[in-house]
Amino acid sequence: MSRSIHKLSARRVEAERVIGKYSDGGGLWLYITRDGSKRWVFAYERDKKRREMGLGAASDVQLGKARNLAASARQLLVDGIDPIEARRAAEAEAAEAARQAELERLGPVLFGAFADRYMDTHEEGWKHPKHRQQWRNSIKTHAAALLKRPVQDISTDDVVAVLKPIWRSVPETSSRLRGRIEIILDAAKAAKHIQSPWENPARWRGNLCHLLPKQRNKNQVRHHPAMPFEEIPAFWIQLQKKTSLTARALELTILCATRTSETLCMTWSEVDLETAVWTIPAARMKIGIQHRIPLCNTAIALLRTLAKRSNCEPDAFVFPGQKMGRPLSQMSMPMLLRRMDVGHYTVHGMRSTFRDYMGEMTDHAESVVEQALAHQVGSETSRAYRRGDAFLKRRVLMDDWEAYLLGS
Repeated sequence: MSRSIHKLSARRVEAERVIGKYSDGGGLWLYITRDGSKRWVFAYERDKKRREMGLGAASDVQLGKARNLAASARQLLVDGIDPIEARRAAEAEAAEAARQAELERLGPVLFGAFADRYMDTHEEGWKHPKHRQQWRNSIKTHAAALLKRPVQDISTDDVVAVLKPIWRSVPETSSRLRGRIEIILDAAKAAKHIQSPWENPARWRGNLCHLLPKQRNKNQVRHHPAMPFEEIPAFWIQLQKKTSLTARALELTILCATRTSETLCMTWSEVDLETAVWTIPAARMKIGIQHRIPLCNTAIALLRTLAKRSNCEPDAFVFPGQKMGRPLSQMSMPMLLRRMDVGHYTVHGMRSTFRDYMGEMTDHAESVVEQALAHQVGSETSRAYRRGDAFLKRRVLMDDWEAYLLGS
């Protein structure tokens, strides 16, 4: 009568060379592969499915040890435990113990050091360099009291202490800072530097909302004071009398309905005077998408005049500032408006002036006007199907705007 277990001998295990599977019984198998290697496998059925658990190479695990491992696995099955899942749990427990030992060796993780690591890892996904700078500056400036604190020791009182001084005076900054602290602490928890049970001390709902006063409604639209479109032709005449570079920058901003930074950081590489197109790269746009602007005749003439005074190096700013390698100051155009006694209006408001004129006095499609302002139009799905930017329609639109400004 053949034996049900212990069918193999140590001598056979060592001598066998034929490719195949050899049963030792009780679910223990010796596998010999094409390259001549030998390994032990424990095979069993669980939930009507066959499973195989490797027990190691035969060169490392002797027959007796393989039988002991198989016996332990059979006992787990008797106890209703899946051997593979049990081994995974044991490996995870061992890894966690090793990690905890390493954490104890390194000491507690400080908020400042972990925040730097978090920002180093994620800042490539932030579309604008200014966003990266804001993250670092807000943490360094306003959360300085947390930098040397271990992440697991930071409390709600600690978070309130850094937020309270700026909560009402600079609501937008303080609100963003709170969110950044919450994200960093969540990341520290995910990295297992904070042990459960734990609740994020920077969480707003059900936590800080009861400890900090209400801010101005963040959804409230902040309108930029805009010059009525009926007044802008007369203002344009006065603006043309100004000889400064700032006046030319403001003229182009009005002609193209651009944002302040889009105009001031304009470089000669973005301008094609032959095709009358100004292409602003995605990295400089608020929506992160390249924006082409059809240049009207007045804008072309303005830029040709400026080109005569410049070396037109591709990376050179069209509107250079006093400091080498820097554009005009962000405050240059607002200060010009003040000197012209219209400082109660804003440069950004000129875009609203353009929008109001197009909506009230022309038949141009709203979607074309919005695209001229570099606003995203329609749902994400509709934008996916509409690949064009209505450039030819926008050229007609910008020519109409030029004609209105010039009174022609």
